[in-house]
Amino acid sequence: MHQQGILKTDDLITRFFRLCTEMCVEISYRAQAEQQHNPAANPTMIRAKCYHNLDAFVRLIALLVKHSGEATNTVTKINLLNKVLGIVVGVLLQDHEVRQGEFQQLPYHRIFIMLLLELNAPEHVLETINFQTLTAFCNTFHILRPTKAPGFVYAWLELISHRIFIARMLAHTPQQKGWPMYAQLLIDLFKYLAPFLRNVELTKPMQILYKGTLRVLLVLLHDFPEFLCDYHYGFCDVIPPNCIQLRNLILSAFPRNMRLPDPFTPNLKVDMLSEINIAPRILTNFTGVMPPQFKKDLDSYLKTRSPVTFLSDLRSNLQVSNEPGNRYNIQLINALVLYVGTQAIAHIHNKGSTPSMSTITHSAHMDIFQNLAVDLDTEGRYLFLNAIANQLRYPNSHTHYFSCTMLYLFAEANTEAIQEQITRVLLERLIVNRPHPWGLLITFIELIKNPAFKFWNHEFVHCAPEIEK
Repeated sequence: MHQQGILKTDDLITRFFRLCTEMCVEISYRAQAEQQHNPAANPTMIRAKCYHNLDAFVRLIALLVKHSGEATNTVTKINLLNKVLGIVVGVLLQDHEVRQGEFQQLPYHRIFIMLLLELNAPEHVLETINFQTLTAFCNTFHILRPTKAPGFVYAWLELISHRIFIARMLAHTPQQKGWPMYAQLLIDLFKYLAPFLRNVELTKPMQILYKGTLRVLLVLLHDFPEFLCDYHYGFCDVIPPNCIQLRNLILSAFPRNMRLPDPFTPNLKVDMLSEINIAPRILTNFTGVMPPQFKKDLDSYLKTRSPVTFLSDLRSNLQVSNEPGNRYNIQLINALVLYVGTQAIAHIHNKGSTPSMSTITHSAHMDIFQNLAVDLDTEGRYLFLNAIANQLRYPNSHTHYFSCTMLYLFAEANTEAIQEQITRVLLERLIVNRPHPWGLLITFIELIKNPAFKFWNHEFVHCAPEIEK
């Protein structure tokens, strides 16, 4: 090919790979059509026939990438790989647009997965540029995210959940450099699922996708719990409030070197645990969603309790429309709750004490939380309490502070409606299948067992025998 000058200029390279990709895809479509015309044909044989061509093409790509430029010059190799991936993406997106319902995922899935395996094989020189190779694939998968190419979504989920890809991204890449990129791909998946889950429109294809998503999360919870711990905030930000089990899976993750005390231990002294004063790592820039003026007023209020109008304007700052179910800026509520909480913990530590039911009171931080509990309508309060419950995880300073806050809001509530909603937010997360986050369990157990909260005197507890039980 070098001798024939096929790889001489950029344009020739692009043309060559585009035509090859189109030909391989065309062969796959023809083979699939053959099967429809001849139902007796063996589908495994037809698939093998498609793979035969696609795999040969992938071998060729790998050879060219490996041998392009000088042996030591990784830039040329990565540039060529990015070029080829870009061409395959271009062909896929155009095919997806033209064929719509007739679109076939098979050829593209095979090209990507075989190329990934081929370039990650141990005998390759590409070990040295492994990270750039992975970055190239991550960028490709992000461009092909389900919202952009819904017809490719099953193959896409297969690709991002392939054991070699997960292992390379989360285990083998040094300094956890692959983590943010992998987190972005999961966020792409949750964002696509969100509207279907929010409106509970689970047609058969969506159910299959949802099941697949749960499976991927179970693998991550089992093998890479620290990854879920570090990115829990970004994931919960895009998961709709009604997806209780999906969110519990993420919130139940805890670092593998930690032993969780049994939440059912009588007289468990949470504040005595050694981990309870250590802040968890949160790798999402959560204050990024705050408008600059809002953040400025918030910081000023936390320091000096002025401007006094901050509290009275808070609800209108969080509200975005009058449409029921979409009234509030959920991302801003989540950010506000976590930011005020982390500032409160720092404030209490600076005074030389630790968060407890007595130290969290009478502060600008608690004023904000109490104001939200009282001032928001039912929808807003539900989102606010959910934002607190999302921080009830494994033993750490955030879990401890927000557990105390939730119990304090219950104790200080001026109406039974607030107490009923707090109970609902905690209970609905506990009546689904396990796993249940540790912080959620200790908070709920404290609420129902500590006589100070007079939990059993409330009428709503006895609204139905199942609930009472």
